[in-house]
Amino acid sequence: MKITIRKGDLVEVVTGEDKGRQGKVLKIDKEKGRVLVEGINMVKRHERSKGKANKPGGIIEKPAFVDRSNVALVCPKCGKPSRMGRALKGDNKVKVCKRCGGEIVS
Repeated sequence: MKITIRKGDLVEVVTGEDKGRQGKVLKIDKEKGRVLVEGINMVKRHERSKGKANKPGGIIEKPAFVDRSNVALVCPKCGKPSRMGRALKGDNKVKVCKRCGGEIVS
C-alpha cells in the first residue's frame, strides 16, 4: 500500500471521534496502511512496572494507530487539510498542496 504521509508530517483527522484535531505522525505501518498520530486515538493500557524507578506500572494512556484514510496532510502555507500532489522542481520531485499549490516540506 502506498502511503504519502511520512513520519513528522502534520496531519488532521477528517473522520471519527477525534475529527478536526491535528498532530504529528509518530510512526507508520505501511503493511496495514495505518499511522500513529501524537495525541490522537488515545487508549488506556494496563502495564506492569519495568524496573524500580524507570517505568512505574499502572494504567497508562497512549496513542493507538489510525487508518491512513482517516487523516489528511495539513498544508503549512494555507493551514488546511488537503490532498497532496507531486511536481518537478528542477530535478527533484516535491509535494504540492492541491488547494493552494504551495510546496509541502517533510
